[in-house]
Amino acid sequence: MKLSMSAWVGGIMLAVFILAGVLGPWIAPYDVGPHALDLPNRFQGASAAHWLGTDSKGLDTLSQLLWGARSALQLSIIVVAISSTIGLVVGTVAGWYRGIIDEILMRIVDVLMSFPGILLNIAIVATVARPGLGVMIVALCANGWVGYARVSRGQVLALRERDYVTAAVALGASNRRVMWRHLIPNLMGPALVQMTFGFGGVILVEAALSFLGLGPQVDYTWGAMLDQARTFLWKSDWVTLYTLVPGIAIMWVVLGANLLGDGLRDRLDPRQRGRS
Repeated sequence: MKLSMSAWVGGIMLAVFILAGVLGPWIAPYDVGPHALDLPNRFQGASAAHWLGTDSKGLDTLSQLLWGARSALQLSIIVVAISSTIGLVVGTVAGWYRGIIDEILMRIVDVLMSFPGILLNIAIVATVARPGLGVMIVALCANGWVGYARVSRGQVLALRERDYVTAAVALGASNRRVMWRHLIPNLMGPALVQMTFGFGGVILVEAALSFLGLGPQVDYTWGAMLDQARTFLWKSDWVTLYTLVPGIAIMWVVLGANLLGDGLRDRLDPRQRGRS
């Protein structure tokens, strides 16, 4: 079964975002640092010099959008990589050993899943006066791994009964070898789907924290742009339109991740194979 059209659309949308994040600092028409303030040109509308206008500090909106894409891309890749690694290891160990190890690890997962994730993120970030990228990564990874752990554990409980796993154990393979050679490789399909959804989720949470003033202390994150637009919402007609720019960017990435994730899930789920 081939990937669905929605999956291709989602992949293209994410590819555009990744390109913007990778090339953003090089193609941005203006700098967005503190020394780039241009107060006389604040709240400018779209023009040949500023395609998306300027903000309350005179900074070019398009340049902020591109630099924000770089920040969002870096954060999402790091958080998804760390969270998925921790979750896969924890879920594999819990599902393979079962017993008291499974009980302890899964109770930790249950506690973290029952606690509102955004509140835990806020509690961690709020402990630092000026949170940076490192603090944001720790906050998002603190509960970001639990979904991967639950998915991988469920898969391991099913895989451990397969004939090739039983044969490997009968031939004397160690627990470590069975997990790394036979279990984890077969978990990568569901994990990839989870990572795709998590990619958009990380950007959404980071934007929410930045909107609340708890994100990295820079003006060009998409959440910070939304917060600034809210503050000056009725300053001019252009500012009202300015609120749509970061919002559309966030929607673009999250929608693309969800479309691609749905397509990968349909493709990698054995129960979906053979269907048109």
